[in-house]
Amino acid sequence: MNPFAGEVALVIDGQRHVAKLTLGALAELETVLQADSLIALIQRFEEGRFTTRDVLAVVVAGLRGGGWSGQASDLMTAEIAPAEAARSAALLLARAFALP
Repeated sequence: MNPFAGEVALVIDGQRHVAKLTLGALAELETVLQADSLIALIQRFEEGRFTTRDVLAVVVAGLRGGGWSGQASDLMTAEIAPAEAARSAALLLARAFALP
């Protein structure tokens, strides 16, 4: 895993996955959340006003950006700690827009 490339590790069903928000993943995220802007989404995370839908959408987009071919529905029964998912989603957003 390379945090300088925006990568975040996430454990799902006991298996470690690498997630990152590529440009395509970010575009998918905007569409799924019908967001006015990603800045508004980032602000929700910074202010602790995010929803579980936000977390799931960011995690799915990040996993897909990392090469995962699943869908959000695949995570509905997966074992993933909610706090870990929220932390990973926040890190994905922070790393996607961090300057080198």
